[in-house]
Amino acid sequence: MNQRITIEDVARAAGVSTATVSRVLSKPEMVRANTRERVMSAVRQLDYQPDAAARALASGRTHTVGCVIPTLDHAIFARSTQAMQTTLARAGYQLLVASNDYDPAIEFEVVRVLQQRGVDALVLVGTDHAPGLWKALRAWNKPSLLTWSCDARLPSIGFDNEAAARMATEHLLSLGHRSIGVISGLTSHNDRARSRIEGVRQALKQAGLKLLPSLLTEQVFNLNGGRTGLRALMAARHPPTAIFCGNDLLATGALLEAQRMGLKVPRQLSICGIDNNELAEAINPGLTTINLPTQDLGRITANSVLSAIAGNAIAAQSLLPFELIVRGSTAVAPK
Repeated sequence: MNQRITIEDVARAAGVSTATVSRVLSKPEMVRANTRERVMSAVRQLDYQPDAAARALASGRTHTVGCVIPTLDHAIFARSTQAMQTTLARAGYQLLVASNDYDPAIEFEVVRVLQQRGVDALVLVGTDHAPGLWKALRAWNKPSLLTWSCDARLPSIGFDNEAAARMATEHLLSLGHRSIGVISGLTSHNDRARSRIEGVRQALKQAGLKLLPSLLTEQVFNLNGGRTGLRALMAARHPPTAIFCGNDLLATGALLEAQRMGLKVPRQLSICGIDNNELAEAINPGLTTINLPTQDLGRITANSVLSAIAGNAIAAQSLLPFELIVRGSTAVAPK
């Protein structure tokens, strides 16, 4: 049935010329948004299936963008990836998503496969990548962008992870806490986790304090990691009165484990996270956290990718704003 639908049918339904339909399908960034939406609506309504191979040969593009994220298991990456997918789809591009499980060797192989499939651009997470991958990206004549962190070697859109963790720690210090622990995600091949620990160190140093080795633990970025981390910190000779967690999953796990142990949050122990995911507001008490606008990250990244594909210059580095969200999991330090 799809073979009976022609480009002429789409043009009639959209009220445009066949040339405009062809342009929307081959070079969507060159067509006005309202016209593009009208044509794509007709394509969907008629279930028109253009010949992808022919389009690629005619335009030199596959209208696909490759995106490699550390894991498909975290909502924080899902939100930014979904926003990216939605924005690209509106422009006639398909997002191909793969994960690397924080393994640089796997990431390198995945990127090579995406390049061989002819993607028009690549989106990667963070700044920790295998040397061979950096070399491959430099030799590639198509756009590559970094997200979540910034690096001078590639256009980057992300957050100042040090500053975000520093803001959270300064909040805990302002409440009178002087013994502050950290439940971090695993720092191997994860620049964001390392930067957040460094942000805590900076804030403590400014206050004349140190992050004691006994009050820092690295865990898998999930609820169980938060539970395990909480038990490790509270077993220290001098347990903390406040804990900064490397993301909200760790913080939620820590809060639940504290409650299981009979610790009153926040009267006996304050807990702060980073991300502001759905759990942060849903749990009781609500989680104090740093809000990262991850949907904005995905949308801005997609628009930057489209601009780069069109041959336009894009900003070398774009740092997105963040803010402290104070809820019930933090309070004045116990006397």
